[in-house]
Amino acid sequence: MEKKLSLKHYLFIGSMLFGLFFGAGNLIFPVNMGQLAGSKVFLANLGFLVTGIGLPFLGIIAIGASQSEGLLDLASRINRKYAIIFTILIYLVIGPFFALPRLATTSFEIGIAPFTSGEHSKIALAIFSILFFVATWFFSRKPTKILDYVGKFLNPIFLILLGFLLFLGFTRPLGPIATAPVQPDYQSATFLKGFIEGYNTLDALASLAFGIIIVTTIRSMGIEKPSQIAKDTIKAGTISVILMGIIYTLLAYLGAMSLGKFPISENGGIALAQIANHYLGTIGSILLALIVISACLKTAIGLVTAFSETFVEIFPKRSYQFFIVFASVLPCLFANIGLTKIIEISLPVLMFVYPLAMTLILLAIIGPLFKNRPIVYQMTTIFTLIAAILDGLAASPSVIVNLSWVQTLLNFAKQYLPLFNLGMGWVVPAFVGFIVGLLIVKLKK
Repeated sequence: MEKKLSLKHYLFIGSMLFGLFFGAGNLIFPVNMGQLAGSKVFLANLGFLVTGIGLPFLGIIAIGASQSEGLLDLASRINRKYAIIFTILIYLVIGPFFALPRLATTSFEIGIAPFTSGEHSKIALAIFSILFFVATWFFSRKPTKILDYVGKFLNPIFLILLGFLLFLGFTRPLGPIATAPVQPDYQSATFLKGFIEGYNTLDALASLAFGIIIVTTIRSMGIEKPSQIAKDTIKAGTISVILMGIIYTLLAYLGAMSLGKFPISENGGIALAQIANHYLGTIGSILLALIVISACLKTAIGLVTAFSETFVEIFPKRSYQFFIVFASVLPCLFANIGLTKIIEISLPVLMFVYPLAMTLILLAIIGPLFKNRPIVYQMTTIFTLIAAILDGLAASPSVIVNLSWVQTLLNFAKQYLPLFNLGMGWVVPAFVGFIVGLLIVKLKK
C-alpha cells in the first residue's frame, strides 16, 4: 500500500518551503513598495502578489505536474545543452552572484549596522559576512536535515518575532493609508509597477531551484511514486504561498503607514529599522536583527543546498562538499559591495532571466495539451530569448544603455514591441513562438 503524508507532514514541508523562500528581498521589497505606492498600496500589492506568490506557486506546480527531478530535468525538455547553460545561469543568479550576497548584506544593514559606527562599518560587514556564511556552510553540510533546521526550528522563530513587530504596527499605526502620498512611478499603471517589483524577490526562479529540495524531502518520508510526489509538492506549496501572501500584504501596508512618521527610505531595510526602533527603541533594533538574520540564514541554507545538489548533477567529478564551500565563499566576497549596489547590478540580469523562467513554467504546466513536444518548447524559448535580451538591456546601468547600438535596439523595441515600456516586452513574442511551435507540429503531421 502506497504511503501517504499526514497534515502534520504537509505543514512541516510547507513551513520549510516558506522558510526557504522568505529571505532578504521578501522582507525589504514589500515595505519599500508600500512607501512608494502610499494610498495606492492595495493595487500595487495586488500586482506584487501575482509575481511574488503567483509565479512561485506556478513554479512549484510545474515541478510537481511535470514530475521533474528539478530545474535541469525540466529545462531539458527544450534542449540538453540549453538546459545546462540556463540552469547554471539561474543558480548563479539566485546563488553566489546575487541572492546569497544580498542575504548577508540585508542581515547586516538592518540587524547589525545600527549598532556600529560609520568608520567601522566596512570591517563589521566583512566580519559579519564571514560568520554568516560559515553558519550557512555548517547547516548545509547535510541536505537531509534541512527540514529540521528550517521547517521545525528557524522558521517558527522567524514567524513569532515578525508577528510581534506586525502586531505593534497594526495596533498602533504610524499614520493613515488613505492620505499617504503616492510617488510618480506609482501614480499610473500601479498594478503593473507592483507586478514588476515582485520580480525582485527572485521567488519564481527560487521555486524552480528549490524543486530538487522538495522532491528530496518528500522522498525521504517514504513517498516514491512520481504522481504522489507531484500531488504532495503542490499541497505543501499551497501552504507556503498562502503564508507568504499574508505576510507580503501586511508588510506593504506597514510601509504605507510608516509615511505618517518617516520619509521614504533608500531601501525597505532602512524603513524596517526605523519602524522597529520607533516602537521598541534598542530592543526593537535587537528584535529586528533576530528577525532578519533568522529569515536570511534559513534561505541561505536552502540556496546553498539546492545550488550544490544541482551542480553535483551537472559536474559529477566534484563533490557536494566542494560546492557548498564554493557557494559559501564566493557570496561572502560579493557581500561586501553593499545592498543598494547588489540590487542595482542584479536588475538587468533578472529582467533577462525571468521571461525565460516564466515561459518554461507555463509550458511545463500546459505541456500535456501539446504532448510536451520539444519543438513547442524550443520555438517559444527562441522568440522569448530575443525579447528577454532587449528587456535586460533596457534595465542595464546608463553606461550600457547610452551606447549607440543599444539605443537603436531600444528605440526599435519601444516602437514595435507591445508592452515593452512596461517591462513586459516578452509576452507577445513568447505567444508568437508558442503558435509557431504548434504550427510546425501540425505541418509535420
